[in-house]
Amino acid sequence: MATIYEHIDENKRRTVLLVLLFPLAFAALVLATVGIFFFLTGDPYASSAVSGTLTPAQTQVAQIALWAAPICWAVAMLWIVIAYFTGDKLMMSGVGAVQITRRDQPEIFRLVENLCITRGLPLPRIYILDDESLNAFATGRDPEHASIALTKGIVKKLDRVELEGVVAHELAHVENRDIRLMLITVAGISFFTFLGEILLRMGLSSGRSNRKNNGGGIFIIAGLVCLIYGYFLAPLIRLAVSRQREYQADATAALTTRNPAALASALRKISSDSRVEALDKRESMAAICIANPLGKMGLFSSLSGLFATHPPIEKRIAALLEMDGSYRY
Repeated sequence: MATIYEHIDENKRRTVLLVLLFPLAFAALVLATVGIFFFLTGDPYASSAVSGTLTPAQTQVAQIALWAAPICWAVAMLWIVIAYFTGDKLMMSGVGAVQITRRDQPEIFRLVENLCITRGLPLPRIYILDDESLNAFATGRDPEHASIALTKGIVKKLDRVELEGVVAHELAHVENRDIRLMLITVAGISFFTFLGEILLRMGLSSGRSNRKNNGGGIFIIAGLVCLIYGYFLAPLIRLAVSRQREYQADATAALTTRNPAALASALRKISSDSRVEALDKRESMAAICIANPLGKMGLFSSLSGLFATHPPIEKRIAALLEMDGSYRY
C-alpha cells in the first residue's frame, strides 16, 4: 500500500487531471449533441445533402453551438471554482447538516480535537446530520478548510472507541486530500445533471407551446446528453478516485487510534443501517461517505460493482482485523 505522502501526491495529480478533463469532456459533449441532431434531421435525398450545405434547422443548431458552447464552458468552470471554495458549505446546507460548537456537543468536539492533535491537523468544522442511520463523511478543499459530518444515529449507537475510529477515518481523508478530489468530482457531476434537467424542461415546455419550434428539440437533445453524461460520469469516480483510498483511510485511522478492531466493529454496525435519506437525491455524494448511504435506492448503487466507489465492507473489516492481529504480537 502506498504511503500517505505518495497518496497525497497522487491525489494532487488526479485533481489536476479532472480539472482538465471537464472542459475537454464538455467540448466532446457539444460535438456529440450537434452530431446527433444532424443525424436525426439529415435527409439523404435532399439536394442540400448532395451539395454539402446545411438545412435551415442544422444551420440554426450550428449557430447556437458556436455561441452557447463557450458560455456553457465558462459557467461550468465558474461552477467548479465556486464549488472549490464553498462546496463543503453547500453540501452541508443541501443535506440539512447543522454545525456544532464546543458548547453544543463538548464530548464530540473533544474527541475530534484530540484526534486532530494526534495527526497534527487543524480542527475542521463539525456538523451533525439529523438522521438516525449510521454514516459519516468529510469534505473541503484542504485540511485548513475541511468539514466532517456525523449522523445523529452514528453518535448515539456507536461506542466511544468505535466513533473515534470513524472520526479518525474521516480525518484521514482530510489529511490525504481525498476530500479535494471528491469535491471537484461531485461538482462536475452536479453541474451536468443540473444543466441537463434545466435544458430538458426548457425543451419540453418549448415543444408544448410551439410544435414547429426547432429549439424545443435542440434543448431536449442537449438535456438528454447532459443527463447521460452526468449520470454516467460515475465511472470516472472509480477511475479517478481509487477504491484503495478507503483501505488507506482505514489503515491510517487504525494507526492513529491503535485500535483496528474498534473501527472494524463500527463498520459492521454501519453496514446494517447506512442509508441516509437526505442523500437519496444526491447520489454523487455517496462516494464521500464512510459507507454507501443509498442502499439499493440509487442509480449508481443499482449498477453494483461497475460504479462501486467503496470496496465491500467485509473486505475492509477483514483487513482491519488482520491489522489487529499484527498488533497482538
